[in-house]
Amino acid sequence: MAGHTQNEITIAAPVDLVWDITNDVAGWPGLFSEYASAEIMSREGNKTTFRLTMHPDDNGKVWSWVSERETDRDTLSVRARRVETGPFAYMNIVWEYEKVLDGTRMVWTQDFEMKPDAPVDDDWMTDNINRNSKVQMALIRDRIERAATERRRVPMLSD
Repeated sequence: MAGHTQNEITIAAPVDLVWDITNDVAGWPGLFSEYASAEIMSREGNKTTFRLTMHPDDNGKVWSWVSERETDRDTLSVRARRVETGPFAYMNIVWEYEKVLDGTRMVWTQDFEMKPDAPVDDDWMTDNINRNSKVQMALIRDRIERAATERRRVPMLSD
């Protein structure tokens, strides 16, 4: 058995802005509420290898792992996977972006499997990811929409 989630949100902002902000991995601690730090380890073409460190959980444990993320601007998609899998047998994530009438539709699809000795099972993690993705996506939407509003307020040099 494996876990699978898919969550989406529409952000009232241009796709270029949504793409740029959400693919700035170094800026993720200011975009997501759960990350304490994002350390870029290497960049090679469109592939970025990085370490994410979360804020301590309710038990004071700090979770950290290394992931790879490869962007494809032409297809408005990103494929990522955990390199250091921790409690996961594997974790693969696809981010897809689509220009829509109201702005940009962003979809996160996660496929994973927990290791047999993990502290939680696939069902628990599926519920957890679905709950948390909704919270993080709403936060990202709000922050990007605020950035879009600020950019519209800045007068152009030709004004």
